[in-house]
Amino acid sequence: MSVQSLQIRLMGLDDIPAVRALEVQACAHISHAWTEDNYRSSLGSGYWMQVACEPGGAVVGVCVAMLGVDELHLLNIAVAQAWQSQGLARHFLAMLVTLCGQHHLQAIWLEVRPTNARARALYVRQGYEDVGVRKQYYPAAEGREDALVMKREVTP
Repeated sequence: MSVQSLQIRLMGLDDIPAVRALEVQACAHISHAWTEDNYRSSLGSGYWMQVACEPGGAVVGVCVAMLGVDELHLLNIAVAQAWQSQGLARHFLAMLVTLCGQHHLQAIWLEVRPTNARARALYVRQGYEDVGVRKQYYPAAEGREDALVMKREVTP
């Protein structure tokens, strides 16, 4: 199957268990995955939340972003292991650029673990640049891990 065969739709409360399960499986360690409460809170806050589903309905990807005054903040993106390297994360990132255009936003911000080399490489290929570090930002298997802050300028 290809990314074009997937249905991308708004995430709802009923999707939380499936999204949480795919993220736990996709993350290097369970401490890296969002909790069900993180998803519930994001839905309650009205964040932009999309899931990608196979034709049979199985959730294989999620993307969560928060729109700001003149910027968008990518909060979470996760793709099931079977769908990694198929272009789904790239597709979500392209959707964010389109969303910025629709809302006249000038930049996309994100944080990424320095140890997540695959994600960092994807972001760099998509035009994101390192702009800073948030110390002790992420929970980790042992303690906390820094976050690299990345930014992509978006032209209207």
